[in-house]
Amino acid sequence: MEINIPRGTQDILPGTVEKWQIIEEKARELCNRYNYKEIRTPIFEETKLFQRGVGDTTDIVQKEMYSFKDKGDRSLTLRPEGTASVVRSFVGNKLHGWPEQPVKLYYMGPMFRYERPQSGRMRQFVQFGIEALGSADPAIDAEVIALNMDMYTELGLKNLKLVLNSLGDKESREAHTKALVNHFEPRIDEFCSDCKERLHTNPLRILDCKKDREHELMHTAPSILDFLNEDSKQYFERVKYLLDEMNIPYEVDPGLVRGLDYYNNTAFEIMIEGEGFGAITTLSGGGRYNGLVEELDGPETPGIGFALSIERLLMALETQGVELTDEQQLDCYMVTMGDRADDKATALLHQLRKAGVKADKDYLNRKMKGQFKSADRQLTRITAILGDDELDAGKITVKNMKTGEQEEVALEEFVNHVRKTLEEAS
Repeated sequence: MEINIPRGTQDILPGTVEKWQIIEEKARELCNRYNYKEIRTPIFEETKLFQRGVGDTTDIVQKEMYSFKDKGDRSLTLRPEGTASVVRSFVGNKLHGWPEQPVKLYYMGPMFRYERPQSGRMRQFVQFGIEALGSADPAIDAEVIALNMDMYTELGLKNLKLVLNSLGDKESREAHTKALVNHFEPRIDEFCSDCKERLHTNPLRILDCKKDREHELMHTAPSILDFLNEDSKQYFERVKYLLDEMNIPYEVDPGLVRGLDYYNNTAFEIMIEGEGFGAITTLSGGGRYNGLVEELDGPETPGIGFALSIERLLMALETQGVELTDEQQLDCYMVTMGDRADDKATALLHQLRKAGVKADKDYLNRKMKGQFKSADRQLTRITAILGDDELDAGKITVKNMKTGEQEEVALEEFVNHVRKTLEEAS
């Protein structure tokens, strides 16, 4: 019986994986410029980490987590997002004690959510994200947003829209929450079961409901911006001012609600506009989460971050016709004739590779014509031809595939000659 790949997952094959590598390289290079350091956390964690860190009322925890019992009857969960794990590590490894603050971290790796697979949304997906822990300065909010925008623009994406909101501090949130309950409660029976459950647990999430988005009460719901206290207002104004100074355009949307419980003050999403991208227009999102470190038993520590799906980024690039070019050229291909020549080529190939040359040879006993075709398919820069007669003469024929020039080189000079030719051509 055929064994199929699990639904909501994918094989990333040669020819496509190179695009992933370009994006991953860009992410690492960008984080290096912004002075963010990489952190790697386990793929599975204790289930309670996400219950406490993401929030019991979220769809992720209630509906989407891959949780299981191990042989010690412990409840474990494949990580559905990266922030909770990073904060757990921040607390457990006492990174709050590092002399250099804030602690600026980035991560990249697979996440898992049980949801209906569709274009740009998988059950196993790869997230790139950053977290800045230890600063309550609005400037770090602006920096995080700028890094997120740079990730897209430097890869060539256009028609991007940054949407911004403030969810306020604890005092502002409590006042807004009370107003939302009063607004929705008299007609909550007209809403879906999820909204009914959220009314007294997290009414802000009602605004994020996809089923009832067209209900009239959604359009008249109290805006969080009307409930911001003076500190929250000043904070939000400062973030906007800094974005203006960096010439990063944005739109303020009071209805923007991030799907995780830990957000407060700054919240943002980056969307893509234009035809061909389908219903999912949000590329990434993030925000400030003061209070999450304390929730995970750490000291009072402010934090902010964002996460993006690489699958969704690739989909956006394809939709806009942006080609991620990384020609997989081969530096040197060895064409051989005769058993002794083939054995010698194996040794020469090893020397080439140790010298940093990307090199290969035929392993299917193909005739010369087939070997040359293989070299052409791999966009080979130099083809080296070695037969038993050349071997007896202590020489090898080297052909520059770009210029067509061909010359005989002594075997002991072969590796240095190839390196020099490649250096001169680069």
